[in-house]
Amino acid sequence: MKYYEVAPLRAVRGVKHAYTYHADLEFAIGQIVTIPLGAKDYPGVVLEKVEKPSYDTKPVTSSADLPPLPVALIDTALWMSEYYATHLAVVLQTILPTGLLKKRRPVSGRTTPGVVRDRTHFLLNEYQLSGVEKLSKLKEGTAILHGITASGKTAVYVEYIRGILATGKSAIVLVPEIALTSQLVSQFSAHFGDIIVTHSHQTEAERHQAWLAALNATRPTVVIGPRSALFMPLADIGCIIIDEAHEPSYKQEQSPRYSALRVASVLATHHHAPVIQGSATPLISEYYLAAQHHSPIIELPTKARLDTSEPHVTLVDITKRQSFTHRFLSDELLQAMKKTLDEGHQVLIFHNRRGSASSTLCESCGWMAMCPRCVVPLTLHGDQHQLLCNICGLRDRVPTSCPACHATEIIHKGVGTKLIESEVKRLFPHHSVARYDGDTANDATLEKQYQALYDGTINIIIGTQVVAKGLDLPLLRTVGVVQADAGLALPDFSAPERTFQLLAQVVGRVGRSSHATSVIVQTYQPNAEAIRYGLTQDYQAFYDTTLITRQRALFPPFTHLLRLTCSYKTEAAAIRNAQQLAAQIKLEHTDVQVLGPTPAFYERQRDSYRWQLVVKSPRRASLTEICTNL
Repeated sequence: MKYYEVAPLRAVRGVKHAYTYHADLEFAIGQIVTIPLGAKDYPGVVLEKVEKPSYDTKPVTSSADLPPLPVALIDTALWMSEYYATHLAVVLQTILPTGLLKKRRPVSGRTTPGVVRDRTHFLLNEYQLSGVEKLSKLKEGTAILHGITASGKTAVYVEYIRGILATGKSAIVLVPEIALTSQLVSQFSAHFGDIIVTHSHQTEAERHQAWLAALNATRPTVVIGPRSALFMPLADIGCIIIDEAHEPSYKQEQSPRYSALRVASVLATHHHAPVIQGSATPLISEYYLAAQHHSPIIELPTKARLDTSEPHVTLVDITKRQSFTHRFLSDELLQAMKKTLDEGHQVLIFHNRRGSASSTLCESCGWMAMCPRCVVPLTLHGDQHQLLCNICGLRDRVPTSCPACHATEIIHKGVGTKLIESEVKRLFPHHSVARYDGDTANDATLEKQYQALYDGTINIIIGTQVVAKGLDLPLLRTVGVVQADAGLALPDFSAPERTFQLLAQVVGRVGRSSHATSVIVQTYQPNAEAIRYGLTQDYQAFYDTTLITRQRALFPPFTHLLRLTCSYKTEAAAIRNAQQLAAQIKLEHTDVQVLGPTPAFYERQRDSYRWQLVVKSPRRASLTEICTNL
């Protein structure tokens, strides 16, 4: 009889992650089995072989007809459970596909891209060749590939991965948005045969088949997808590439809350492979840590093509209303759009706010339409003629009179992507318009329509941050930013960095060829550092000034942060418990600084009151200890 520690894919007790079972068969570490747990059977993963315990054990019910998971993936899951103070079952549910033991019809897990591009073969310049050479010398650790927009980072990835595959190892390429998957797959498919694509827009069966393709792969393979692609069970990984590594989408906000950048470094270490973070605007913290630890920072300071022409950038001060004949589109932007469309080229309008109008109010008494559950302004969605809460999804009719004073002076304030779309269609009725944001229908996403964008069938592109990330559109000539400072007022130490990144990235959508291009940026704060440096794409200047500010205020990378949210049905209970928790932390952990309690950013959410604490500590271990005690 043999005995094994098996971790079930169901959390039973808060502290117990694995249980001992016996079997006649020999199981490898990582073998997926079915085990009895209470009155039911559940899938589990074999963690280790152990000696016979002093207590009675239950038998393993059955073993899945699957190869065992790679040991490196199991070790990474165990690290995630400890590092992020999360039950191992929750981690395993994340790294393994839904319906793990379901019987499915055989369908190819490899995706043949339907996107056709003619810009997939370029000669590498000296900086790209040097970058490939430096990356090829890496054995382990993390390197930052810091290349300006249009510097040809994808071409460097291709040549580097070609060398990795030649050694018999596989590669994982992470992208921040599902929308960018089609573009990257189309570029990679011109060079590599074995490509596995995985993302959340696939059906459960499609994702399962992709997972099986990776588990059963016998040849070097390239896996492409968002952060979840990190957990594809490849046996021998030669490198992990994180494209647009600055994007916040690499952090998962649901349990297990993890950073794909951190997890990738651990997974790569177990495979004795390097991690490459590619970005034109690397995270301030990552760049600082790389410099402090003397990790490689590989620069691509020039554009890949020698014949590129820098875009003409115009800054429009929104406070100077003489520049606006239209309500929110400046005369400069409208003229540039007309000229570009008349010449048969594309226009991109960026605005990081969904809906038609951000607030609905009464001019007579000041009443405002609010969500009764979250107490935030309801957003007008003009295409549906409804008010919608973007937090809990509550829908309400658009009032024709004020419910407080019964006056009919109801107005809608603010600008969202739907309002921009309706206005652009009115102003340019003979041109095709497409909008991409969180309200876009599943059959009209950027990913689904990428070929039409690339070919220029769609003339005007309107969207939130999804259109600012890594898109390469050869017919794009004009970029307009409706309000560049929209995110600067957020109560977040990283708000200026995010604004800088978005601006630098959206400016980089043009100036990628010899054609004359233009960028028109509208803002209320033309002198803000994030705006000025973003428009000039001056990363070093922004990095230097931001680092000084963060060091003075003790924000990352000079400290670690933990946010704790107390959520209760009454405000009094939320405040009382947050105060008690703050007092307890201060008493038990004298080496930390507790800020708050204060109302959370969304103080009410789904009928609950939310108050938060922010804990600062130079030692991350102190923060994880607080989490574990909770």
